[in-house]
Amino acid sequence: MSNLLKDFQVDAKNPSLEARQRWRSSVSIVKNRARRFRMISNLDDLAENEKKRCEIQEKIRVAFYVQKAALQFIDAGAHREYKLTDEVKQAGFHVEADELASMVRNHDTKSLTKSGGAEGIAQKVSVSLTEGVRSSEVHIREKIFGENRYAEKPARSFLMFVWEALQDVTLIILMVCAVVSIGVGVATEGFPKGMYDGTGILLSIILVVMVTAISDYKQSLQFRDLDREKKKIIIQVTRDGSRQEVSIYELVVGDVVHLSIGDQVPADGVFISGYNLEIDESSLSGESEPSHVNKEKPFLLAGTKVQNGSAKMLVTTVGMRTEWGKLMETLSEGGEDETPLQVKLNGVATIIGKIGLGFAVLTFVVLCIRFVVEKATAGTIAQWSSEDALILLDYFAIAVTIIVVAVPEGLPLAVTLSLAFAMKQLMRDRALVRHLAACETMGSSTCICTDKTGTLTTNHMVVNKVWICEGIKERREENFQLNLSEKVKNILIQAIFQNTGSEVVKDKEGKTQILGSPTERAILEFGLLLGGDVDTQRREHKILKIEPFNSDKKKMSVLTSHSGGSVRAFCKGASEIVLKMCEKVVDANGESVPLSEEKIVNISDVIEGFASEALRTLCLVYSDLDEAPSGDLPDGGYTLVAVVGIKDPVRPGVKEAVQTCQAAGITVRMVTGDNISTAKAIAKECGILTAGGVAIEGSAFRNLPPHEMRAILPKIQVMARSLPLDKHTLVNNLRKIGEVVAVTGDGTNDAPALHESDIGLAMGIAGTEVAKENADVIIMDDNFATIVNVARWGRAVYINIQKFVQFQLTVNVVALIINFVSACITGSAPLTAVQLLWVNMIMDTLGALALATEPPNEGLMKRQPIGRTESFITRAMWRNIIGQSIYQLIVLGILNFCGKQILNLNGPDSTAVLNTIIFNSFVFCQVFNEVNSREIEKINVFKGMFNSWVFVAVMTATVGFQVIIVEFLGAFASTVPLSWQHWLLCIVIGSISMILAVGLKCIPVESNRHHDGYELLPSGPSSDAA
Repeated sequence: MSNLLKDFQVDAKNPSLEARQRWRSSVSIVKNRARRFRMISNLDDLAENEKKRCEIQEKIRVAFYVQKAALQFIDAGAHREYKLTDEVKQAGFHVEADELASMVRNHDTKSLTKSGGAEGIAQKVSVSLTEGVRSSEVHIREKIFGENRYAEKPARSFLMFVWEALQDVTLIILMVCAVVSIGVGVATEGFPKGMYDGTGILLSIILVVMVTAISDYKQSLQFRDLDREKKKIIIQVTRDGSRQEVSIYELVVGDVVHLSIGDQVPADGVFISGYNLEIDESSLSGESEPSHVNKEKPFLLAGTKVQNGSAKMLVTTVGMRTEWGKLMETLSEGGEDETPLQVKLNGVATIIGKIGLGFAVLTFVVLCIRFVVEKATAGTIAQWSSEDALILLDYFAIAVTIIVVAVPEGLPLAVTLSLAFAMKQLMRDRALVRHLAACETMGSSTCICTDKTGTLTTNHMVVNKVWICEGIKERREENFQLNLSEKVKNILIQAIFQNTGSEVVKDKEGKTQILGSPTERAILEFGLLLGGDVDTQRREHKILKIEPFNSDKKKMSVLTSHSGGSVRAFCKGASEIVLKMCEKVVDANGESVPLSEEKIVNISDVIEGFASEALRTLCLVYSDLDEAPSGDLPDGGYTLVAVVGIKDPVRPGVKEAVQTCQAAGITVRMVTGDNISTAKAIAKECGILTAGGVAIEGSAFRNLPPHEMRAILPKIQVMARSLPLDKHTLVNNLRKIGEVVAVTGDGTNDAPALHESDIGLAMGIAGTEVAKENADVIIMDDNFATIVNVARWGRAVYINIQKFVQFQLTVNVVALIINFVSACITGSAPLTAVQLLWVNMIMDTLGALALATEPPNEGLMKRQPIGRTESFITRAMWRNIIGQSIYQLIVLGILNFCGKQILNLNGPDSTAVLNTIIFNSFVFCQVFNEVNSREIEKINVFKGMFNSWVFVAVMTATVGFQVIIVEFLGAFASTVPLSWQHWLLCIVIGSISMILAVGLKCIPVESNRHHDGYELLPSGPSSDAA
């Protein structure tokens, strides 16, 4: 099978254009191309959209870098005069939306200066830069300046899915056959008898189309909900005088937006104030070099990313008036990238379809030849009537229906159904899957490289211990008893409140809130406990320059000026790094005294002691300068104020989740920027650092020779003091040795590692927009246990599809062979077109619903991950398919050829009764085999069955409708009512397949391996640390 599917292979992430084109061109037998490829991206549309995107980027690049004259040549009328409309005047505004859009889009500094800069624009849009927009004005601003939404393709209605289901070529042919059959039947047999056969086919087609459309429509609703979640971005604005969070869709012109590293600029706007703001404009212009935004270059465009610094901006343009809006319109078309499983099953469907087509043609030819031979034998070869035409038409309908059953259109679509169901369930479990393939790939992951803070820990940080003035103070409940002199206390409060990227604000109820990262919040809360006041500090000291926290430097610095004109630099960051920058230390009197080697050793011991207690340690330092430096802030000459130890407790359930991973053959590696002692303490507490595991610092790892790095890679369980580049290197090398790597990230600098990994997992709470954009899955609650749940569902998707494939291939084999053999021997097919359509619905849409949506069971996480090269249809599956097919063919064959004698059927309706028994037995064989398919290797197929309400509902509906067809719709379905003895016989024949399944599963076919390619592990590795 692998050789036959060699053209149907694509990478799960960033598949090549050649591979995508190759498998599309290899799909030859498709009944309904519109439905089969509905969720698959159209390469022609993608190429066209890429062309549009490049054109927009080129226009923006010109606006950025070409002189004004060239811009006017490209976009004539960009500087035209705008006349205020009455509507704008009555709303109390003094500028047109198009004028603002043109100004920012064209970087028209002359018009901005003429308008009075950001303050002047604020007056024109009637907003205060300190108070922000009033909530009561939001509606009128949306009406005048537009909503911050982008044009999207309208949602498809249910009728569109009905129409799409009707595009099936075989159904169209059958509809034509049905209409002709009604016409000929009425002419020969009269009304209404002559209508039954054709009407039965039409009713069956309507049923198939409606069930298919309902299933597809529900899928589309699930994907629409998920798509809506993907686009949710929460931003911070000043409204009604307070800082608050709003959705990007609620943003209006006049909003004052707060930007920090990793944020996406949510709309076009102008710079109000900020520090070291660097903007990555590559998403818009294609330029890789960051742009510096300040008072002289104040324009900010929607869709760009904050690479460094922080700022406040005034929103001037929203929605489709922005260039980003036009770009998003092109990106919203084209469909999803295909997943490897979808592609593989398209290949399986193509191969089986070709076989089925051959059988259908052969069946039709054999039936026609037998018919002609019988006419010749009877001497009526020259006499042809409308009844003969009706018989040939019936043969043709049977052949077409064989194609309907034989081409397993539902195989690739079942993957989409299963993924949609899994993604919806994961959304409820706080995981947002951004790319379909990620859910699939996560089931194969062999390694998870996880951050510590917020993922393994709660992210609710508090300062637990402080070293200051050569003494250690510990937090007692909600208080610290530091007993410091006033001078020392003032220096400590300055170091806390001056050097921070967070803010202390009042909410609408007047309560104090701290906005910022968990570490910053912990330190500011400590400062508030000491009696510090942020407003007083900001009034007394002016901030001249900020160097925001950087994960490469692992420190944050700020330069301030005091009322007396003196200049002071503050710095805080990783203890061992910042301590090396110090030459002095604050004593108990608040004086700076030299930092001797002995004191450095003592302080290092304190840091090590804090770290061994799983505390995150930071040094707070300052330096008085003669004048403000023109370049970067100094990297030496500082005075140490304090060492703080911040506690971040391990999340409940993390240790159990790690043990689950280890039992599932998934190695968990912790990659953190923390001190190695802190990292090891947390790793031991979580059960990550096990016997024989290695903990290494990023600097040591990156300096290893290639051969040593390869040797130590499998043993690494903890990497401390790592840079984003170290994480990228680790991921890259793990993939080279065959690992399927999932990696977590929250910062802007994590983007390369997220992109490089097999599955990028961004944090929903702590993660920046840049990290989320480069991720495949967003963990909404930042919880490691949620990551494990994604792996569990990924495995469930794979196995559910295997169950469905086993079930569908069994039906394919039996339906094809029984009709073909019967046609060759008896000259008639026991299963009519209507009956085959019903069987097709059981095995296609209903089968997919029942088997492809089963929830995961705990047994899935007690096996090794599936290998990349594992065969999808395993030996155990072939064993079950062949065994069940042989049984069904023998039973149905005996009934077909000897049934009348065995069942003692006599009378004019004996043939009809026998054919009904064959049809009923065949359907019940599939019903019981569907239950068998719930477990490919295990004998107990009932475990957890009633936990899947979809499965139970489908089984109940199938049996119920089968009774209706046999007992009440005989005129349309060519059946007759059966006695209770015959019903019992059919049920017994079907149920024997369950006994057979037990016997088949006792036949060994794969040594130490399970049906899905997983290998049982005896137990997880020891959790005892080295």
